[in-house]
Amino acid sequence: MAFLKGTKLYSIFTGTCPACQNESMFLKKNPYKLKSTLKMKERCGVCNTKYKIEPSFFYGAMYVSYPVGLTFATAAFILCYLVFGLDLISTYCVIVVVMLFALPIILRISRNIWINIFMPYNKGHLH
Repeated sequence: MAFLKGTKLYSIFTGTCPACQNESMFLKKNPYKLKSTLKMKERCGVCNTKYKIEPSFFYGAMYVSYPVGLTFATAAFILCYLVFGLDLISTYCVIVVVMLFALPIILRISRNIWINIFMPYNKGHLH
């Protein structure tokens, strides 16, 4: 992923600070620690960027989570139904399981996309 450093995609996929991309925004790196999936640091320890721009800032990530979830569901459908030839009921069941297991990742990616919409990358912080 290092080849993407300095791009929005790097910050989105790694969950790093959108301004400097040197530190994770989340308290725990593992999204499957469910009690802390969405717990974030208040500020970046490297560049001091404040993540929560305003109260309820990350409510906007809900609008992003819908298309992100659809992407996961569509990928599961294409693989199950079109590639592996499962029937519709089996495909539906696989999509439900995929969505349940992908939920922590979808939530984090949605937050990452949302914050990257509003915060620019600052090349001066690149290490």
